[in-house]
Amino acid sequence: MPGTEELHMGFPKIQVNPKAGESQCKEKRAVLLCPVGKLQISGCETGLHEIKLPQTSVLPSRAESSATWEVCEGAEEMTEPLKQCTAWLHAYFCQPARTASLPVPAFHHPLLQQDSFTGQVLWTLLREVKFGEAVSYKRLAELAGNGRAARAVGGAMRSNPIPIIIPCHRVILSSGQSGHYGGGGPMKEWLLSHEKLQREKWAL
Repeated sequence: MPGTEELHMGFPKIQVNPKAGESQCKEKRAVLLCPVGKLQISGCETGLHEIKLPQTSVLPSRAESSATWEVCEGAEEMTEPLKQCTAWLHAYFCQPARTASLPVPAFHHPLLQQDSFTGQVLWTLLREVKFGEAVSYKRLAELAGNGRAARAVGGAMRSNPIPIIIPCHRVILSSGQSGHYGGGGPMKEWLLSHEKLQREKWAL
């Protein structure tokens, strides 16, 4: 789980289970139209709950989608974590170099607060694997403290509630093939290609 240093880097540890008598958090939702389709984001005042990817087998070409960005629903009721999420995702798709300087929204999902291997894997992926990089399931297992748990890493990727921000698309097979992805193979290939092209532009 994140330590003191991470607490000051946008990775706060949040109490998930309310005490007796306290009300559950009030979830708000928004829909964002982005280059890969419509993303649904949800969260409360405490943090981001989930990013839901569109399920599609065909993505628009980069030329067709490069300028696509719109908040379709929920703009007027966004909590601060949803506003931060929207700003981060807008930068990711439209101005990727800015993501390094933008705050990552606080997360409010049980998987990211539990002291479990899945939670450890997701936090490790967020901290260690940067834009334009890729890591194998085995290597991520090693980084998370158990090099023999590559299969469990696959399970953690399938459970990831915050895709794109927690970049499970950057986890690939040792062979170099992209492997499975919750948003589908074309989505994973699109995201990896997007990051590769942007990194190449920065190197010029």
